[in-house]
Amino acid sequence: MSDGILDEAYERLHHTGPEFEGWLSNHGPMAVEALVRHGYERQVHRWLDDYLTRLDELPRGLRPIDDWRAALGDAKRTGDWLAYFDRQLREAPWRDVLGTWWPRLLPGIAAGATHGVIRVGHAVRALHLYGANPPRLTELGQALGYWAARWQQVPGADRLLAPVLSDSDAEQADQDGPDVAAALAGLPRIDDRTGGIRERLGRLGSVPRWEPALAALRPARTPGEAERGLGTLVYRAGLDYLRFGHAEPVMLVHAVTAPTAVLRTLPALDEALWAPSFAAAWAATAAVTSVYASNDAVTPPSVAAGTPAEIFARAVRHGDEHVVKLADAVLDAHAATGDQRLLDAAGYAVQLI
Repeated sequence: MSDGILDEAYERLHHTGPEFEGWLSNHGPMAVEALVRHGYERQVHRWLDDYLTRLDELPRGLRPIDDWRAALGDAKRTGDWLAYFDRQLREAPWRDVLGTWWPRLLPGIAAGATHGVIRVGHAVRALHLYGANPPRLTELGQALGYWAARWQQVPGADRLLAPVLSDSDAEQADQDGPDVAAALAGLPRIDDRTGGIRERLGRLGSVPRWEPALAALRPARTPGEAERGLGTLVYRAGLDYLRFGHAEPVMLVHAVTAPTAVLRTLPALDEALWAPSFAAAWAATAAVTSVYASNDAVTPPSVAAGTPAEIFARAVRHGDEHVVKLADAVLDAHAATGDQRLLDAAGYAVQLI
């Protein structure tokens, strides 16, 4: 069974750390989950044989997590965080653990260049599709632990508040959905493009137009509006990859995959968390766009057309983990919208990366 292959892959990967060569994220658990989800379980172990050679060993802990607030974002405590969540998921149902920690981790959605939340999204999907067992619970624990260890805020995002909606305003709120396209179009760009995402995010606070642009998106005022807003955010970010992907082909993948991960996690969360989840996902996509997208869009490229299955098959043949994950994300968005341009975005990544 495909889920058995996934469990085998997880068990191989869980001897490795969430990062390697410094700050590079271990994409293995995310990529193999996507491969299995789309029917490529026969390719999983062969792909892993090569990928595992790059990875570092599982980090050792220093001491148990006691004051979790003080330990958030402390990469030296990565081993401690992994052990902490392993214990939490042995003692309580995974949805309870996720429900407790999601609002604590959400403000730090930039963690690991958004790979913390992305890895959680893949882990939650596997639990939904195949049910809970030790390898899948371990994967969720390692995903949450990585997010906690690299917890990092997007500058200005703490001011994004989802207002409480009164019953009398519910119908109007459903009619006035968030204007994602306009908000994305209004994002500024940083001038200094040197360094990695940590350095670039640090420059956003000094960009005069950044915080007004971040606040321009109308907040979701109902759970339904948040879910629709997230779907639109993934859709628009996918189309933007066609226009801006040439600037930073790998990093701009995360403008699509981060909100996709949040959208996939919604069904496991209390609906009261959906609106702030949309706000955090918007902050992540906005930040990645502002620090990596070019100032000028290009004409969308010519990409050979194909069915969703053919597009994902091209990603698998290419083999890069970012190509696979982008194809996985845009296939979801294409299923929701039917827009062929989303499949073109995955084909464009094959060309660029």
